[in-house]
Amino acid sequence: MSFLMSDRVPMTPRGKKMLEEKLKHLKSVERPKNILDIETARAHGDLSENAEYSAAKEKQGQIHAMIQDIEYHLGAAHVIDPATIESDKIVFGATVTLLNLDTDEKVTYTIVGKHEAKIEEGSVSIESPIARALIGKTEGDEARVQTPKGIREFEIIDVKYGE
Repeated sequence: MSFLMSDRVPMTPRGKKMLEEKLKHLKSVERPKNILDIETARAHGDLSENAEYSAAKEKQGQIHAMIQDIEYHLGAAHVIDPATIESDKIVFGATVTLLNLDTDEKVTYTIVGKHEAKIEEGSVSIESPIARALIGKTEGDEARVQTPKGIREFEIIDVKYGE
């Protein structure tokens, strides 16, 4: 079963909740504030030379696009709870500990949906080069990953599931 299907968007329950909260914030806080900003700028007169108005209208377009994007991804969501996965192979939701064979440095990543990936928190997108190199492999396997700094080789030390 491939989780890179174009019509489905894999995400964890946590990722879905984060998107729902972001959507709620955009609709209940950002959009109403933007409407007030547009009204305030409009009150300043000539709209053709009104930088505040232009900026507020541009922001309105950005907010609208973000809302549409999140609604699309929530509608296409394929929520996968890593705690329910029992597999020796690396798939979506796996938390993988790797040993960098060049530096002997250990790193741990959790493979998540693209909207919930935060490398600084140890989560990588299912679409990232490292996740693609790891999918289907098991503990003890080696993976070669193309990075901006060249090819890196890793040994898979541990694979587990659950958030």
